[in-house]
Amino acid sequence: MYIRDFAIVHKLALSLNKGLTVLTGETGAGKSIMIDALALLLGERVDGDVIRYGCDQAEISASFDLDPHQDPGQWLIKQDLFDDQECVLRRLIYRDKPTKGFINGRPVPMQMLRELGESLVDIHGQHEHQSLLKRDIQRRTLDDYAGHTEEVQELAATYGKLSSLKSRLEALQRQSADREARIELLRYQVDELDALQLEEGELPKLEEEHDRLAHASELLDGVQGIAQTLSDNDDANIARLLSQSMVTLEPLTDYDPALAEVSVLINEAHIRVDEAVAQLHQYLDRLELDPQRLQWLNDRLALMHDLARKHQVKPGELGTVLNSQRVELADIEDAETSLSKLEQDIGELSRIYFDLAATIREKRRQAAASLSTKVTNSMQELGMPGGHFEVSITELENGQGTAYGTERIEFMVSANPGQPAKSLAKVASGGELSRISLALQVVTARIGRIPTLIFDEVDVGIGGRVAEIVGQQLRDLGDLRQVLCITHLAQVAAQGHTHLQVNKQSEPQVNVTIETLNPRERIDEIARMIGGVTISDQTLAHAEDMLTRAAV
Repeated sequence: MYIRDFAIVHKLALSLNKGLTVLTGETGAGKSIMIDALALLLGERVDGDVIRYGCDQAEISASFDLDPHQDPGQWLIKQDLFDDQECVLRRLIYRDKPTKGFINGRPVPMQMLRELGESLVDIHGQHEHQSLLKRDIQRRTLDDYAGHTEEVQELAATYGKLSSLKSRLEALQRQSADREARIELLRYQVDELDALQLEEGELPKLEEEHDRLAHASELLDGVQGIAQTLSDNDDANIARLLSQSMVTLEPLTDYDPALAEVSVLINEAHIRVDEAVAQLHQYLDRLELDPQRLQWLNDRLALMHDLARKHQVKPGELGTVLNSQRVELADIEDAETSLSKLEQDIGELSRIYFDLAATIREKRRQAAASLSTKVTNSMQELGMPGGHFEVSITELENGQGTAYGTERIEFMVSANPGQPAKSLAKVASGGELSRISLALQVVTARIGRIPTLIFDEVDVGIGGRVAEIVGQQLRDLGDLRQVLCITHLAQVAAQGHTHLQVNKQSEPQVNVTIETLNPRERIDEIARMIGGVTISDQTLAHAEDMLTRAAV
């Protein structure tokens, strides 16, 4: 990841490893700046002035390693943006003009960054970019947990076919309303075009013949004049002049052989003129003035153009119009048969759809009960005693169906005992929301689709044993996915596979740096988080012990 002139960052280049990466630092050091920048890179709206003071633009870019078979890779392939299992996102933010986004070097609208971002990174905290708040993602999470993804895909395909048949039925029913009038009109138009008996490719041939007959007089006069000039004029013509030239030139070649070549050229010219005259005479023999044929051509072309104007097409497209009208006429005339067949097909497909939907609904109910219990149990360990999680499954009204079933799925949660469960999207506390998200991610870790998870505020309001459990669960999650966590707690930081420290410098200018800590530096940072200002040998020993136990 690369950030330039964003907030108080001048330049920042960072490479994140697999596993759990923890970010720590003093309060106010700017730990959330990287998360804020990443959220903007993934299409979040720019809110306020995020460009570094004294600069005109900010730049954020990040490179992701991708599996072409996972959702982000599939999305890129579908958009023709996939490039060698790597995805490079870039966003430029200006003071005085609209922001620009790029995917693998190609400019794209912000909506495309958002679409791709939702499958690349999940940010759990106070950001729009938290996928689990979206009902569609909640439904998909439950289906993945239930393990019936193929059945849901089959249901969506069946729903698509059913919708297509219903649209066709509605179109036929609308046509039936004025069926007789439409049939009468179509029959008249088809008979009219049939009477034309238009042959394929006929129009250009007719136009060519028409031009020739319409200008027959000019052609006759012109060709005769040329023939006379070349040969037919008894007084003077080109053929005679060439012949005389050859007679005059022939004895001269005896005096100068250089003239022999000229003699050959004049002889060739004489031969060419004779050939041209012969062809002109043949043309005149074929050329005829035929007023009746010309009138027939005029009438036929006029009729073709009139019908073309009537149907608002070009004359050469009349054949296509005729075929289209024949098909429509056949459809309408067979409407009763088609309507009956469509209604039968819709009934059969509806039965298949609702049977499959009922099977999926039962599997969802079983999976919902299991998921609710496991996430609720996890919440107890994460500092929310008495809280509970439930997956709400509500059937749609009036037997309605969608591409994904006949029920609405929503994640509900109560963070405290005695409180009714509310929509996950309405949980007020950022820390509670992050911990609930962590519980969900841990339970569904092996079926999760998003490769990178970021947790901000996950440790707000907790400590001691709960903080250690949060850290352990984040580390376990890091064994399966790339996880990044901003933390204030030593118990969480000690669990990281990689430890980054954020520092803010004030001289010569305000700037933020992020460094990867080595084992010795990491002990010092954990000790600082435990002991505050005064770091004793006992505090350092405690920090080293925490890191040793976390690595086991």
